[in-house]
Amino acid sequence: MATTPKTWGLLAQYETPKAIYKASERVRDAGYTRWDACTPFAVHGLDKAMGLKPSTLPWYVLVFGICGSLFALSFEVWAMGSEYPFIVQGKPLFSLPAFVPVWYEFTVLSSCLTVFFGNWVLNRLPQYYHPAFKSKAFARVTDDKFFIMIESADSRFDLDKTRDLLKDAGATHIEELED
Repeated sequence: MATTPKTWGLLAQYETPKAIYKASERVRDAGYTRWDACTPFAVHGLDKAMGLKPSTLPWYVLVFGICGSLFALSFEVWAMGSEYPFIVQGKPLFSLPAFVPVWYEFTVLSSCLTVFFGNWVLNRLPQYYHPAFKSKAFARVTDDKFFIMIESADSRFDLDKTRDLLKDAGATHIEELED
């Protein structure tokens, strides 16, 4: 029993960073919420043109960095103070300057690991499949083309109206993506 493919959304191609910037503003102003812009390199200000909110990643990094810092310092104090007391060069068991290198490095390590894994989690990576991967045109996104994808799951999505919006926004190629 064959099923007809379901429309996932529309994929629109643009030629320049300026064109995708202007098109992103038009899509944002039209009220779409389930869409994305894909570019071969960073386009300055595109996040504002898309109406994206600031990332929460810096807050996660701050929290995990502080937690890692507190863990490292408390571990060093515990180790030198009670479990493995060892007097080095006549210094007291709690010598903050002696703890700084390990304390600092562990803070940096916990922050870096939070950035690395947090980026993957917040961006829902790895994504092994996306309907755009079937498009031959979309393969140029890593080279020299710019794309906007609007999902059919968006409440404002209407195939004809959305296609007209993308065309009016300067799209040079529009294709329907199937799930």
